[in-house]
Amino acid sequence: MRLDSHQHFWKYNPQKHSWITDDMKVIQRDFLPEDLIPILAEHQIDGCVAVQADESFRETAFLCDLAEEHEQIKAVVGWADLGSDDIDKDLDLFASQKKLKGYREILQSKNVDYMLRKEFIRGIEKIGKRGYTYDILILHTQLEAALQFVKKAPEQPFVIDHIAKPNIKLGIWREWKKEMAPLAERDYIYCKVSGMITEADWKKWTVKELQVYLDVALELFGPKRLMFGSDWPVCKIAGEYEQVLEVIERFTDKLSKTEKEAIMGNTAAEFYGI
Repeated sequence: MRLDSHQHFWKYNPQKHSWITDDMKVIQRDFLPEDLIPILAEHQIDGCVAVQADESFRETAFLCDLAEEHEQIKAVVGWADLGSDDIDKDLDLFASQKKLKGYREILQSKNVDYMLRKEFIRGIEKIGKRGYTYDILILHTQLEAALQFVKKAPEQPFVIDHIAKPNIKLGIWREWKKEMAPLAERDYIYCKVSGMITEADWKKWTVKELQVYLDVALELFGPKRLMFGSDWPVCKIAGEYEQVLEVIERFTDKLSKTEKEAIMGNTAAEFYGI
């Protein structure tokens, strides 16, 4: 199965989506399944994982509703306030949603202490007991804290979004590799090769400059814990869907058939229970 493990849908609202600044005008509009499904079909991709972009229960409900309507949406990664004292009640709200496979928060915008709070760890444990995964969205500067975080929940399936957003624009990778390595040593942690072109120079990125990051990710995690994600439509800031896909297709062409199939879909299918 070929899967896009990471993309978003939204009905654009300037207030709710204030993170979409004026230099991102290309994505200041609605992006819905009817926009993505033809692209998936064109590239023989069987389905996608819709990931939250707004921190609200309304967002989770919105994505779950879209998943019910479109069979190509194979899984949803929603949002919940994991540190809330009402977390059990909150999780109950969506317990019947079969395509809801995991949760995520925008940790990249929060202080590193946020993910180390005992209330947050309690929430992680609660979603784990219910069989949910957790997407870790962080910047490369938060990797040290992320290591402390995952050590507190060694039974929880985690996936690092966007290879932890290294500074590709400046070509900084050695320190990123050093801090990613202890995370990769833990077999319950996976990684998405996604979101790379938007961490490079939006106007001048090259496949060659991305190669070192892909090689490191493969070295650290192996194909069975790597998954392709387009980060559509955010990727449109720096390139089109087919450009992102081509980067990963070319990267995986050097691997065995089984290894390529893992990165292009089988790993995501296993991780999210698709």
